[in-house]
Amino acid sequence: MATFDYIIIGAGSAGAVLADRLSASGRLSVLLLEAGGSDRRFMIRMPAGYGHSFYNPNVNWCFWTGPQEALAGRQSYWPRGKVLGGSSSINAMVWVRGQSGDFDDWQAHGNPGWGWDDVLPHFRAIESWEGGEDAFRGGSGGVRVSSMAGSVHPLSHSWLAAAKSAGFAESPDYNGATAEGVSIYQISAAKGLRSSSATAFLHPAMRRANLRVETGALVHRVVTRDGRATGVEYAQNGQILTATARAEVILSAGAVLSPVILQRSGLGPGALLQEKGVAVIRDLPAIGANLQDHLGIDYLFRSRVPTLNSQLRPWLGRVMLGLRYMLMRDGPLAISVNQAGGFVRSRPGLDRVDQQLYFSPASYSKPTPGRRRLTLPDPFPGFFIGIQPCRPESRGRISLASADPHDAPLIEPNYLSAPGDMAQMIDGVRLIRRIAERPEIARYIEAEMQPGPDISDEEALIEDIRARSGSVFHACGTCRMGPDDGSNAVDAQLRLYGVDGLRVVDASAFPNVTSGNINAPVIMLADRAASLILAGN
Repeated sequence: MATFDYIIIGAGSAGAVLADRLSASGRLSVLLLEAGGSDRRFMIRMPAGYGHSFYNPNVNWCFWTGPQEALAGRQSYWPRGKVLGGSSSINAMVWVRGQSGDFDDWQAHGNPGWGWDDVLPHFRAIESWEGGEDAFRGGSGGVRVSSMAGSVHPLSHSWLAAAKSAGFAESPDYNGATAEGVSIYQISAAKGLRSSSATAFLHPAMRRANLRVETGALVHRVVTRDGRATGVEYAQNGQILTATARAEVILSAGAVLSPVILQRSGLGPGALLQEKGVAVIRDLPAIGANLQDHLGIDYLFRSRVPTLNSQLRPWLGRVMLGLRYMLMRDGPLAISVNQAGGFVRSRPGLDRVDQQLYFSPASYSKPTPGRRRLTLPDPFPGFFIGIQPCRPESRGRISLASADPHDAPLIEPNYLSAPGDMAQMIDGVRLIRRIAERPEIARYIEAEMQPGPDISDEEALIEDIRARSGSVFHACGTCRMGPDDGSNAVDAQLRLYGVDGLRVVDASAFPNVTSGNINAPVIMLADRAASLILAGN
């Protein structure tokens, strides 16, 4: 039985950061356990390769929700990283901090030290922005962040002009002083290579003698004794192994798996654990509750001019783009397909941003089930305009299906259950059309293919939203941070209520979902958590 100061479960967006920060001094011994394998794969490092990872069980947990009543009984697919770097190794790389008010809301929920002024230094610490360091941006952090402005398809600039014509200001840097507005997106990649938490933090740290990284290590449970976490039991290479922690065990397995591992360890809703045959150590109802996710929908337009479809669909085009990428590390394969967008108020009178916009100069109207090959788009020129409401209010739950660690969890997002969430979706899709009607982009539209112009009254829009909307893959909140009132799982230092020596450091701890893509906030949260731990909090 090996003993370490800290054991971290999950080498994903958060766990890789913690492993780096906690081992940096050389004084603390750290064990990092990851169920997946190495991220040293061509399709992970190449930005456009994320389409190949989307359904790849070698690097992806490939979760599904239960049937969702509000989505016409459909299940929603939830890809999650099962590889060093976690979801930061397989995501679409759009780098978004969120609105400053998101974090002030975290603090207002009863979490001192998590307001915007508190988290900004950590956002700056984790990134190396190509524009250089200033009061808002970091210039020497691990994650390399770049703008796609000089590389996107020309239609992305046309869409941006249309959005400005529709009345929305352009943000010069939405991760800087002005978060609200439209712009070309920034991505966690540079010079044609993805920058994940593994490449940014873990790979350099793995050279240290006091950090041990074990891949293919499936955690069964956290071991507790007399109200304290003392270690971890995990399976690797057909053996059941145990490691002991002198200081703490830290859950960083993500918003889906962190609560399930805790529940399997006897920490969670007592009635649920008894039903699944797990001995109850602490009845903690908040573990697995408060699940939030962004729900989004795309509108498909047939284009009068060539889009990325025209380059990526023909085999010769794919060969030429592949050669360009291999030789020069640029071109469409070196950036994200989500190229433009922004954060806007869909109608006058709103006191905050309510919609995130996406523009993609490619389309996939008939995807092959189980495949999302970005190199096989529609055989006609097309593009997507999409939305996601920034701050949905619906909350769901994640539960273990059984005591067997190989069983997939039960995921119930409870989409559109809050009264105002459908109204926000309707505001969003009307916004799509409002922008699409502006001459700067309308001149390039041959037809709206999905849902089609006949879908226009509110009843038809709602039916289409139920039929076609899906997850934007921003699950969070399942071990929510907040006061010890029974509705939250961890305190403002991310320590689990009811058990000593145990923290949760990942998107599980979000008090509410931020207004955009959540990878940057997760990495920020891990950096701040490491500071708290090293300071003895």
